[in-house]
Amino acid sequence: MNTKIPTRKLGKSNLEVSALGLGCMGMSFGYGTIADKKEMIALIHKAVESGVTFFDTAEVYGPFINEELVGEALAPFRGKVVIATKFGFDTTGASALDSRPEHIKQVAEASLKRLRVEVIDLFYQHRVDLNVPIEDVAGAVKDLIKEGKVKHFGLSEAGVKIIRRAHAVQPVTALQSEYSLWWREPETEIIPTLEELGIGFVPFSPLGKGFLTGKMDQNTTFDSKDFRSTVPRLSPENLKANQAFVDLLIQVAKRKNVTPAQIALAWLLAQKPWIVPIPGTTKMHRLIENLGATNVELTSGELQEINTASSKIKVQGDRYSGGSAKLINR
Repeated sequence: MNTKIPTRKLGKSNLEVSALGLGCMGMSFGYGTIADKKEMIALIHKAVESGVTFFDTAEVYGPFINEELVGEALAPFRGKVVIATKFGFDTTGASALDSRPEHIKQVAEASLKRLRVEVIDLFYQHRVDLNVPIEDVAGAVKDLIKEGKVKHFGLSEAGVKIIRRAHAVQPVTALQSEYSLWWREPETEIIPTLEELGIGFVPFSPLGKGFLTGKMDQNTTFDSKDFRSTVPRLSPENLKANQAFVDLLIQVAKRKNVTPAQIALAWLLAQKPWIVPIPGTTKMHRLIENLGATNVELTSGELQEINTASSKIKVQGDRYSGGSAKLINR
């Protein structure tokens, strides 16, 4: 594998990162098990060696243990990598949102310690908090930037109006939202707005929570502690119906002698030069496979073929269950 991963700039901010980042959530949270710490540190080190310079975590993953893991693993590379983390949840046990300015500032202090850094490279609001005007949120991050505690401000899963209002107070460097071949909603309004404002886009779940790798089928079951067990789109009957997406990826992948996951990531990378997907993994071979996507060139004909074929497939099932869906604010 070519170890030199190309870099990309997130919007007009000049925040330069590897074209693929590493989502670290699954190492400590969300999938029912907490991965072995030594193995995860080795995985993160392998990512750095391979040219990854962009790592994604959040205080709520665990809570706290994922930031601690990322902080410990990346301590030897301080200043050479970009760490993104997030604020905005009440981590005291209630799964409520909390983006009050004083809370944002407390979170920043705690995250700096856990991440073992002097400054947070990219600080996202994890979910829009309808109880706090976005201007106050942006203002709090602006203060942190002035104090030298944060470099860049980001939003996650925010809609166009919120993005514009936040950006007017403190320029937004990146939006992190779900985007993949089977969740293309951002294409209608979000991507044109980001392009207009010069904001980078960081797609999470770029492999459809593992589905687009081609390693799941209608017989796949998830541990009850794995959040995917609650995702309607991943129920057995919907997995069967959605298999058409994977079949399409397999078809293109076979022709190019690569994997379906590599096609799914290469497709995303081909959409805009300021898109930086952050696939997560706990497996070394998957990390290497994902990074290989940066060497996959899709021709305009292949992109057209994927777009035409995928536009005819109707996705079955919501991307979140009822409770979580409420956290997605437009």
